[in-house]
Amino acid sequence: MTRSLDPEDWQAFRQTAHALLDEVIDHIATIRDRPVWRQADAAAKAHFTRPLPVSENPLEAVVDDVKTHVMPFATGNLHPLFMGWVHGAGTPTGMVAEIVSAGLNMNCGGRNHIGLDVERQIALWMSEALGFPKTASGVFVTGSSMANFMAVVIARTRCLGPSVRVDGVVGQARQLIAYTSSEAHGCIAQAMELSGLGSAQLRKIPVDDAGRIRTDRLKAAIAADRAEGHLPFLLVGTAGTVNTGAIDPLGRLAAIATEESLWFHVDGAIGAMMGFSPALRGLLEGVEQADSIAMDFHKWGQVPYDAGFLLVKDPEAHRAAFAQPMAYLQRAERGLAAGEIWPCDLGPDLSRGARALKTWMTIETLGSARIGAAIERSCHLARSLAERLGADPRLEIKAPVALNIVCFGIRGADRDMIRTIVMDLHEKGIAAPSWTTLNGEEVIRCALVNHRTSKADLERFIAALQALMEHYAL
Repeated sequence: MTRSLDPEDWQAFRQTAHALLDEVIDHIATIRDRPVWRQADAAAKAHFTRPLPVSENPLEAVVDDVKTHVMPFATGNLHPLFMGWVHGAGTPTGMVAEIVSAGLNMNCGGRNHIGLDVERQIALWMSEALGFPKTASGVFVTGSSMANFMAVVIARTRCLGPSVRVDGVVGQARQLIAYTSSEAHGCIAQAMELSGLGSAQLRKIPVDDAGRIRTDRLKAAIAADRAEGHLPFLLVGTAGTVNTGAIDPLGRLAAIATEESLWFHVDGAIGAMMGFSPALRGLLEGVEQADSIAMDFHKWGQVPYDAGFLLVKDPEAHRAAFAQPMAYLQRAERGLAAGEIWPCDLGPDLSRGARALKTWMTIETLGSARIGAAIERSCHLARSLAERLGADPRLEIKAPVALNIVCFGIRGADRDMIRTIVMDLHEKGIAAPSWTTLNGEEVIRCALVNHRTSKADLERFIAALQALMEHYAL
């Protein structure tokens, strides 16, 4: 007789599952006692090169494998000294939400169930936080790379009409042109490629000394393209650049977009969550005038990966780019197929997990004020770190600290030495900064996103950095 895939002994399963939950909670609670990062050892790597298992294995044995071969070798972004990339640290609340989400196993592509209402609640909350109308539409995606891509598709469809979905851009009389800053994330160029427009049609406008797009150069580029017979259609502003955290002058960009009839999109992967902070909200002035905003709850929102989001002011423009009249997606007046708008009308995904539930539980439990205060603290710690580093004559701050990112150089250290020091810090498990290039120079980059990071943690990082500098006679 064929068995279901449920446990035969629910009580035994319960005990194993509860024990693993305790292990994970202990792992988080004691994260400072662990290395920031560990290279997976040979045994762990070999464990994931085995043939497909045909027979059953006891859950207890599989859990032991997870504890031995997975948990010690994770990314490291739980740790307060993980600061090389803009990764959120998650929260225990978000972890609990993931348990609920996995247990309910909701497909949030459509249908008439509460998972869609939870997602709509997030759209309402973010509209309130960022000054969008209550009618704005929102949809969860993997991250801002996908959200930015979708914004390009919406802008393209708005410019050329819904027929472009069938006819494509081949044979268009005028070449569509988009604009962003030279410091914008690389996913903007990739979005142009994936949408069929081509990254050569993305104008990367120079930035000022603070890393913000130069609006004079932007206007000149638009005028030049129009003179060449091209069709400008999209302007992408950045609220928190990946290199330095710079925020473009969003209000001025909004005005230019209106003057030039461009779709104005804001990449708020880093900075959009500042809408939760009354002290920082002013830095986003003008974001409420955007046509769409990309954001990542898994960064400063501290929601477990992944939880990206796209907010669109005009719901009709949003639907026009993605809704499909397939027979199997027909709506009914009542029952499980009821509902006028489903998430699958707002993006390319039909099969979708319940990303909204962990986001809702995180915000509902912690509140926007507490999350906003943690964001403010990250910015304060970044300024403090810059002051401490700048006090060492061997070190030099290489960019203004706009938000939470500190970039610095080591006098007398070339590119290879900068990278050596960063890799040494990684392999010692002390800290995980990264390196980047600013104005042609290799620099060390620290992005303070983790809500667990304290001044004491940063002092440990500075001490380890100085010890390495002495070791290399810098």
